[in-house]
Amino acid sequence: MAGSAVLHVDFDYFYAQCEELRNPRMRGSPVVVCVFSGRGGDSGAVATANYEARAHGARSGIPIRQARARLEGAGAHFLAVDFEYYDRISSQAMDVMRPHADVFEYVGRDEAYLDVSARAAGSLAGAAGIARRLKAGLRKRTGLTCSIGVSPNRLLSKIASDHRKPDGLTVVGPDRAMKFLADLEVSRLHGIGPATRERLAAMGLETVSDIQGSDVFELSRAFGRRTGAYIRNVARGTDGTPVRERAPSVQYSKILTLGEDSSEYGSLEGPLGRACALLHARTAEKRVMFRSVGVQLYLSDLSSLTRSRTLRAPTGSLDEMKRAAAGLLRAALPSAPRPVRRLGVRVSDLSSASGQRDLTGYF
Repeated sequence: MAGSAVLHVDFDYFYAQCEELRNPRMRGSPVVVCVFSGRGGDSGAVATANYEARAHGARSGIPIRQARARLEGAGAHFLAVDFEYYDRISSQAMDVMRPHADVFEYVGRDEAYLDVSARAAGSLAGAAGIARRLKAGLRKRTGLTCSIGVSPNRLLSKIASDHRKPDGLTVVGPDRAMKFLADLEVSRLHGIGPATRERLAAMGLETVSDIQGSDVFELSRAFGRRTGAYIRNVARGTDGTPVRERAPSVQYSKILTLGEDSSEYGSLEGPLGRACALLHARTAEKRVMFRSVGVQLYLSDLSSLTRSRTLRAPTGSLDEMKRAAAGLLRAALPSAPRPVRRLGVRVSDLSSASGQRDLTGYF
């Protein structure tokens, strides 16, 4: 009987690779794409680094100053993020991928899932053939390389796509799943974060192989029935989540850099109001209403914290946006371990002011 075949496509060092496409002379040199904070100089964090830069210890999330110090004398290129350009390249890549899928699920600018079960007649060998043709098509149309995982489910394919980067192709059949995962560190399992890993280690479960052989009832007692079952299933490569059609999410946001880091609501209330006013001007110009409001806190240690809520009905009201954002900020601040450096407001679940629903596209 034919089985499922799922591809996970993950573009290699996407932002930096896009910059190499724009300026091929940078190929072979360290390329670091940065989110500058707006405070001048090298204040900000690294968004993406190519493999030449990673060899020197520059990686996503570290301060730009630290990356410059590690790359001193290496002839590195430091560039500001250009999301509009990356969106154009991503859109071209997604257009190449869609015709290869029975079901196509957009995940983000640089990744997607493709269910190819029917096209591959349930054969992973057939799915691997589709993956090879897809890689060639993407390189021809966009110049991008990607790494693809092929397996019977999303979970295995996601892990497999990271196995042989860059420009890799990894096939994991059901008979290989347990052994393939057993050799990995627990940190590679999707959805199991540092706190959970610490609790697992305290139970003597330090490797994926340990979890595979564990008692599901013991895991359920420690983490709850649902989470315990998830941990054991993910360690054994079991995942019944289907690939679902999903378009790029549509949202607007406005992020402001604060003059001084702060953890006090009184200091953040003014910038929050200004961010709301600027964001509302844009939604009014585009004649859209929103039903979801979120706040984004970027902290002094470069970590981030987000909170969101869904309103009872779509609205275009600045006052409602401010009320929702203020409530979310008050609720989020006690959970922020460091002072806030940048503060943002986001709206989504958009609809036209004239009543049209299901807006799609990039903004």
